[in-house]
Amino acid sequence: MPPILDKTKCNACGTCADICPTQVFRAMGKGVSPLVKYPEECWHCNACVLDCAQSAIKLRLPLPAMMLHVEAAGRGRK
Repeated sequence: MPPILDKTKCNACGTCADICPTQVFRAMGKGVSPLVKYPEECWHCNACVLDCAQSAIKLRLPLPAMMLHVEAAGRGRK
């Protein structure tokens, strides 16, 4: 699933384009929100979400990745 950029919150700082290891975002210039240019290249590393000061990016994890985060606390312990 590609990152979702909320253009109403985005201040066009370009941090997401700078931080993304796979260059999913393309900076469009000063004052213009970046584009999600290569959504299929997203690794779901969450770097863009964590570094966005405006909280303008949401990341929907694909189902196989969500299955890796199974709650295991308390299992097997008595």
